[in-house]
Amino acid sequence: MSDTDQINDSSAPLIEHLAELRTRLIRSVLAFVVAMVACFTVAEPILNFLAEPIADILRQRGENPQLIFTAPQEKFFVLIRISIIMGLGLSFPVIAYQMWRFVAPGLYKSEQNAFLPFIVASPCLFLLGAAFAHYVVTPLAMNFFIGFSDAIPALTSILTGEERVTDDNEIRTVFLGSVRESLDVSLKFIFAFGLCFQLPVLLTLMGKAGLVSADGLKAVRKYAVVGILVLAALVTPPDVITQVILFVVVYGLYEVSIWLVNGVERRRERKLRAEGLWDEDIHGTGTEGDDDEDDKT
Repeated sequence: MSDTDQINDSSAPLIEHLAELRTRLIRSVLAFVVAMVACFTVAEPILNFLAEPIADILRQRGENPQLIFTAPQEKFFVLIRISIIMGLGLSFPVIAYQMWRFVAPGLYKSEQNAFLPFIVASPCLFLLGAAFAHYVVTPLAMNFFIGFSDAIPALTSILTGEERVTDDNEIRTVFLGSVRESLDVSLKFIFAFGLCFQLPVLLTLMGKAGLVSADGLKAVRKYAVVGILVLAALVTPPDVITQVILFVVVYGLYEVSIWLVNGVERRRERKLRAEGLWDEDIHGTGTEGDDDEDDKT
């Protein structure tokens, strides 16, 4: 066989992988485009759903639940943005499946079984965090921020000039919510809490890779508390109730992560002991050794 033939044979697998990657990417893009178009047909109800926390606060204040747009194209581009974001979320299972089909052949069976639960758990936890943000955090935050404005019982009549804002001509600050800016606030909360709820997935994966340990996470627990408090102060309004809710939820996820990492370490230890590869000089006494010491005490 000539040198040219050897080079061509060695490059064939690479070309096949690139062709498969192109196919997977094309399918993912098509799924995203179809999902985006489908979401655009229902973008108006989705916008109303995202704006519902603000509408509820306005109703409680005796005001008309309405938002405004200050540019002719503003609402259209808001609907396009909603379609893109929701289309990405709707097509994520297809995109994840295509990426998984591309990567999975290069993994061992045990590695496939290890990663597959996290691929399923990650979007579920994101949806859980997004729901928590929409139904709990956003109403509290909007109530706090809008509470600084003066209440107006009949906003429609004021805008049309049928009646005056006040009888004594004093200056008042009122809330005229912009569609774009109000949506930005809601989406920021959704993404922030959706990412915060990925903490167990991230730490468990790091535990599987040996980058963190349960004992290490317990040792830095006090620093984690400070970090979570700082996070709560940054992503929530200066409202103690909202900050406490976020702290309790994220710290609970941190404790769950410690429990999950501990489970990963126990399974790894049992596997190594069964194969006769556990060396206490290298790996230490392990969790079974800790259990024995607990029994002696």
